[in-house]
Amino acid sequence: MTPPNEAAARSQLAILAACLVLGMTPWFSATVAAPAMIAEWHLPVASGPWFTMAVQLGFVAGTLVGSLFMLSDRWRAERFAGWSAIVAGIATILIAERVHSASGALVLRAVTGAALAGVYPPGIKLVAGWWRSRRGLAIGVLVGALTVGSASPHLISALSPNQNWRGVLLVSAGAAFAAAALFLFAVREGPYQAPSAAVSAAGLRRVVGDRGVLLATAGYLGHMWELYAMWSWIALFWAAVAAQHALSRTVPSIMAFATVASGAIGCVVAGVLADRFGRTTTTMTAMVISGSCALIVGFAYRAAASPLILGAITLIWGVSIVADSAQFSACVTELSPPEYVGTALTVQTCLGFLLTVASIRAVPVWVAHWGWGYAFAPLALGPLFGTIAMFRLRADRYRVRLAGGHG
Repeated sequence: MTPPNEAAARSQLAILAACLVLGMTPWFSATVAAPAMIAEWHLPVASGPWFTMAVQLGFVAGTLVGSLFMLSDRWRAERFAGWSAIVAGIATILIAERVHSASGALVLRAVTGAALAGVYPPGIKLVAGWWRSRRGLAIGVLVGALTVGSASPHLISALSPNQNWRGVLLVSAGAAFAAAALFLFAVREGPYQAPSAAVSAAGLRRVVGDRGVLLATAGYLGHMWELYAMWSWIALFWAAVAAQHALSRTVPSIMAFATVASGAIGCVVAGVLADRFGRTTTTMTAMVISGSCALIVGFAYRAAASPLILGAITLIWGVSIVADSAQFSACVTELSPPEYVGTALTVQTCLGFLLTVASIRAVPVWVAHWGWGYAFAPLALGPLFGTIAMFRLRADRYRVRLAGGHG
């Protein structure tokens, strides 16, 4: 196959990265706004986690429908992603301008999550269509963009006068509309894009029955157990740190943004390393580092370590916790049947985000029972499980190479 024009591939990667930065901004917008929404609507504090969990559940529902009907492989990915971003933007605006109750907001947060299920997996599929030899780096750049997009509501909140939660939502919605415009008018399919496949039970069985895809997905599940729970609660953790050390009220938002956004560095670096040394080695290394941070950060908090030490730990955690994410997706694009890449990615993300609902909900329970000193420690079980899965995948691929295959 004729290799893509290097300039065109780089241009499309830059555009897709911008799409993900902008398009994923609504994800944590209501999570950041939740304390002010709870205060204004006189809601119980326990309702806070649901503003994040509703998005996760909506995303799961969206990816489940996408998997069953193979939407990412039936429709042109850039159009699917563009219209999905528009829906996410509209749902976010409605929360800010038309809704005055928790029930309405939670329904719209679920709609937002379902819509974003049409943005992220198609975005990965599109970038895979432009890159082959450096696919790990390319997908790493894209997941890094998603990371910055997810972090951006924290920065918007820190810069917003008087913590204006409606302003946070409206800016996030505007970002989603800008992403939609880029998807619809600037994104093109690449030369490595496989032809779309027809919907079939046999095709879905091929995706979910492949051992390599299953092991890569198992590694991804371990990663996801930790990732979104940390992202969802790191601002509240830093609120506790700020209270402990009498820091400015903007510190939690700034540190939450810095911690989550720093993951973009990890995604790019891991992409370079994975293309050179292998995806299994890179993902295992990242999970060992992030799991260690999950264990250490609470003990540092209990010891009343200085904010500088806690900041260093959380930034290392932020870099490592998402560094492996793109490589699980890259594994799936390489191990799954080419005509079902979109479906395989959607299945993987569906299962991963379903698991995040449990860990996001568990953290405040652990905080209530143990305090922040131990609340993050159980998240280390995810990286442990994921490391074992990727070690087995590496062993399998090594055996294939010894047998003369293409592993």
